[in-house]
Amino acid sequence: MKIRQLFDYDTWTYTYLIWDEKTKEAAIIDTVLEQVERDFQHITQLGLTIKYLLETHVHADHITGAGSLRKKTGAKIVIHKNSGSKCADILTSESDILTLGKQEIRVLHTPGHTDNDSTYLIDGVAFTGDALLIRDCGRTDFQLGSNQALYHSITQKLFTLPEDTIVFPAHDYHGLSQSTIAEEKVFNARIGANKSLEAFSTIMDNLKLPKPKQIHIAVPGNLKCGDL
Repeated sequence: MKIRQLFDYDTWTYTYLIWDEKTKEAAIIDTVLEQVERDFQHITQLGLTIKYLLETHVHADHITGAGSLRKKTGAKIVIHKNSGSKCADILTSESDILTLGKQEIRVLHTPGHTDNDSTYLIDGVAFTGDALLIRDCGRTDFQLGSNQALYHSITQKLFTLPEDTIVFPAHDYHGLSQSTIAEEKVFNARIGANKSLEAFSTIMDNLKLPKPKQIHIAVPGNLKCGDL
């Protein structure tokens, strides 16, 4: 499996282009509307056939490019069923399997940042969306977020993966591009080092973060798959 990590500087968003080397079947994870032409150029230059447009959740900080890329490629938009999306082609549940050639992508439902977060597991890699970030995690104060749900998703699901699993998050704000489960279990500032649910909740409840600048257009726009 090949992985290409792309970045949107305005929203600090990572987009991932992944593909099976033999069949050239590919998927894109967490596209950004403003970067559709960049992504499509990569697809064309590499001779890839996009099969899936994978969303880790309904984003609040940017509008997805999935709708535009579906028009260009015919790929299927994929998101968890809790999103309530009426425009996606595939609504996933826990342990669903998607395929690129002979490669399997397993869906792990990891709610807490929102109620519809999914992690995509493939070939020793976890694309964790906003659930688990590098030395950090997603906020829990809107979109049906929950400290308890996120704590369970990370400690009982993600932290039980093999420790050498590579973590590719949906965002990074500090210039870090990847991590591992082993590192996050020890060094994650919000939930690492065996923090209790109570300690985690205290941290999360006192973050006092401003709302994402685009939340009022991003959430409704993404419920339309970014097809504005």
